Amino acid sequence: MRIGAIEAGGTKFICGVGNEHGEITDKISFPTETPETTVQRAIDYFRDKRVEAIGIGSFGPIDIDRDSSRYGYVTTTPKPGWSNFNFLGAMKEAYDVPYGWDTDVNAAAFGEAAWGAAKGLDSCAYFTIGTGIGLGVFAEGALIHGLVHPEGGHVYVRRHAEDTFEGACPFHGDCLEGLAAGPAIEKRWRTKGQELAPDHPAWRIEAHYIGQAVVNTILMLSPKKVILGGGVMKQAHLFPMVRQEVQKGLNGYVKTEALLTDIDHYIVPPGLGDNAGLCGALALGLAAMK
Repeated sequence: MRIGAIEAGGTKFICGVGNEHGEITDKISFPTETPETTVQRAIDYFRDKRVEAIGIGSFGPIDIDRDSSRYGYVTTTPKPGWSNFNFLGAMKEAYDVPYGWDTDVNAAAFGEAAWGAAKGLDSCAYFTIGTGIGLGVFAEGALIHGLVHPEGGHVYVRRHAEDTFEGACPFHGDCLEGLAAGPAIEKRWRTKGQELAPDHPAWRIEAHYIGQAVVNTILMLSPKKVILGGGVMKQAHLFPMVRQEVQKGLNGYVKTEALLTDIDHYIVPPGLGDNAGLCGALALGLAAMK
């Protein structure tokens, strides 16, 4: 099988081709510019690829209700020019193949469940923490949808006692994304996160917010694995700090070995590495074929 995959991020698009085993055989990356320019580059990429289906994991919010007249649209995103853009419709005009369509983080969760850190499990939660913060949820063998889709990056969290930063989310100010995404780190400390030393106080504050988000996810959804991806989580020293915050926040309430004695294998980086989102889109395309 030849399946097309698009990981549509707010900063960059990654397009690729893979097979039913989750193997990516070709891929390309380019900046996310205007929707017309960016989607045309994706269309051009697939022109000679002979794909049998295409999966799209898109930054959001997006409309995933198949009964909606705006199914396939990017909706209220702060990304300039992309609000109310018919992303899926533009792709369908170019290629008449089955399409999988979901958020980029739901796609990543799907990919990790199929071939990555959550392989063999029927549930996992995937956080991406980078330019924005998103949450993908795979539960009882399926991706979670409802009124729309999970928007766990915009939950409210308790402020760290030392944090006076006003927040950077254009919709909610000091929600999780407004306090802990990459742009919030840069605005608060006036430098990019990767330039801060591992012992900088920024990381205690960051772990405080991410830890709360994970605690809330565990209490509400009880996933069998929590996966933390995105550019911010490339700071490997964050993982033990987040795990500590999670155990502190739960305070022994959820009594399971995964949290009490084996948390290093419960809160983990993506098993698929930087290909989590693209493999997830591949899994969406494969599911659309089936």
